[in-house]
Formats: sequence, C-alpha cells, structure tokens
Amino acid sequence: MLGWWREAGVDAVFRDQAETWLAQPEAATPAAAEPARRVAAPPPPPPPAPQAGGPRESWPRDLDGFRRWWLAEPSLDAGGLAPRIAPEGPAGAPLMVLVAMPEEEDRDALLSGPQGRLLAGFLGAAGLAPGQVYRAAVLPRYTPFPDWGELEREGLGTLAAHHVALARPQRLLVLGHSIPPLCGHGPAQGAQNLRTFNHEGGRVPALFEVGLDRLLTSWRSRARLWERWLEWTDGEAWREGSS
Repeated sequence: MLGWWREAGVDAVFRDQAETWLAQPEAATPAAAEPARRVAAPPPPPPPAPQAGGPRESWPRDLDGFRRWWLAEPSLDAGGLAPRIAPEGPAGAPLMVLVAMPEEEDRDALLSGPQGRLLAGFLGAAGLAPGQVYRAAVLPRYTPFPDWGELEREGLGTLAAHHVALARPQRLLVLGHSIPPLCGHGPAQGAQNLRTFNHEGGRVPALFEVGLDRLLTSWRSRARLWERWLEWTDGEAWREGSS
C-alpha cells in the first residue's frame, strides 16, 4: 500500500485535524504550600521581686514592735544556721550604728564577737556609754556571701530606712560599703562625700565607713575612721544622758 503511493509521487499525508507529534510537557505539580509558621508568644514578664518585709503597710510603726517583728517576719528569712539577732538600744539615742549583718559568733546579742569588741573600744574612746548607742544590722542573721544586688531589688534599703526612722537617732554611723547602694547611693558618690542618711521624708547626719571586718584587719582604716569621727563630731563631748 505505501509503495504504491510512493510510485504515485505522494510523500506526505494531510489530514483535516492537526495531530500533535511532540508530547506536551506535563504541568508542573505546584509545590505544597509551606505550613504557616507559628510565632511563639513572648514569654510573660518575670514576677516582681518579693518585697523585703512584705507589704509596706504591714510594717510595724513603733520600735518595740519592729524588734519583735524582725525576729519573726517570714519574708526576712533567707535561710542559714545562724539565728536572727534583734537590734538593741534606746530610741532617740545620740548615735545609731548600722552594720551589714550580725557576726558569725552572735547568738543572743548583736555584735558580741571580735567586731563588737572593736566597736565597743572605739565608742568608749569616743566617750559614748553603751546606753547611748543603738546597734542594728541590715540583715537579721549572719549570711555568708549575700546577693546585695538582689537584696536591693527586694527593697531591703527601704526597710533599713524605715528602721532608722523608728529609731530616731541623733547621728548615724554606717559601717559597710554594701549598705549605701541599698539606700540609693551609687558607688560614684563615694562614701566620704555622703553626709546624711535619708529616711521616709527625714534625714539624719551620717558618717559612712568600711565594715568592722575591714577595720579589724587594717590599722589604716581604723586611723581614718578616728580622724573622720573627730572631724564629724568637731570635738563634741559625749556624756551619759547628753542629747
């Protein structure tokens, strides 16, 4: 059949309908849509730091009540084996001494170890009888390596200022460079540049120096404290019952 058509000179076949000789490329399969990414919700803000001493409106408003509360308030218990030690001394004393914490040896009274004996010698040389001095600590118990930054965030400085306001001293001797930052005094101010301690709308003349632990080991620090004390008091006589 095909040979006959070739002899007749026909070498092509025509049809009315076009015929596709090349296969059409298969339509590309659409890529599966990526699942929508879930955006993680931002983490909740950290809870506020617990307030040292609990709500401020619950703090005692008199010194005797404060001393009892100081030994029992749960929010002040940072743990440890050492007992809590109460502050001691009369309200309105000629001098209040504020230290960072009780001594490791303290069991029944504040500053009953070597640091306390050093302080007693200093106060005696200054002409101050024990009954003229109110002794207090920022922390209720001996605490090795306290986190002062965290204690500042918890408002321990505000509680210390409340304590000073209740004690109503005529002068305040602050021993310990960890104490001023708690009360809003930055290190750049320098302890020697501070002259007053602010407390709940009031202020008291104050002298800031290194802690008793440093004074025990450095005669230079003791000499500097004595020199600054004489300048601060300007030769004022301290007598039993003086105001």
